[in-house]
Amino acid sequence: MEWVSQYLPSFLLCFCRITSFFVVAPVFSSRNIPNHFKIGLAFFVTLMAYSLVGSSAPVAFDSLYLLSLCREVLVGVTLGFVAYMFFAAFQIAGSFIDIQIGFGISNVIDPMTGASSPILGNFKYMVAVVLFLSLNGHHSLLKAIIESYEWIPLSNDVFSKTYNGQISQFMVQTFSTVFALSLQIAAPIVAALLLTDIGLGLLSRVAPQFNIFVVGAPLKMLIGFMLLIMLFPGYHDVFEGSFVSMLDSLQKFIGLFTG
Repeated sequence: MEWVSQYLPSFLLCFCRITSFFVVAPVFSSRNIPNHFKIGLAFFVTLMAYSLVGSSAPVAFDSLYLLSLCREVLVGVTLGFVAYMFFAAFQIAGSFIDIQIGFGISNVIDPMTGASSPILGNFKYMVAVVLFLSLNGHHSLLKAIIESYEWIPLSNDVFSKTYNGQISQFMVQTFSTVFALSLQIAAPIVAALLLTDIGLGLLSRVAPQFNIFVVGAPLKMLIGFMLLIMLFPGYHDVFEGSFVSMLDSLQKFIGLFTG
């Protein structure tokens, strides 16, 4: 019982941070992954993290222990949400393209998140997940959550950072970066389809008897798919750059606690 009272509180704190990270983080939070696998993975990752930092930082099981649990959950959820926002950029870019092509009214259910998502957004999200796994990005996420204990210890001051507005300011800056990234991904196709709309508008003014509504929708779909095929090889570098930005944002978040 003495051993349990000495090591169990700090182990539970590590387990709460890593479990909350897996609940929100991309790839690991997918609904296709069984829950017992997520819990087992979180348990073994917690063992690795605890063997590094947990045993050297004992935690007292007192009346403030519940606040410590909430603090660790907040840190894990924030780290996972920062990583997930960069994957949401692909869905945002796909929604911009769907609106221009005409697919905005036909959203589908994403089996990985369980939410309604645009067609091209869901397609780009699946391509990003495959590319993320091929680049061993999931290993980088596991490394980030384990190394977070070196810079964000169990006795961190996340509540004071939240009260001072540093975390909220960081989240706003990260969201602006993600939104700008989604605009950059969708800009070529959106600009081309906008020029197509202008050309169709001029055509309707020159030849009013021309049924622009019948020809316009198939033409925009054809142009959109052709541009998507032409730009698809370049998405490798774009997605890889977004993954690097994601890891940089995680590092900046950890840097909030190290000055």
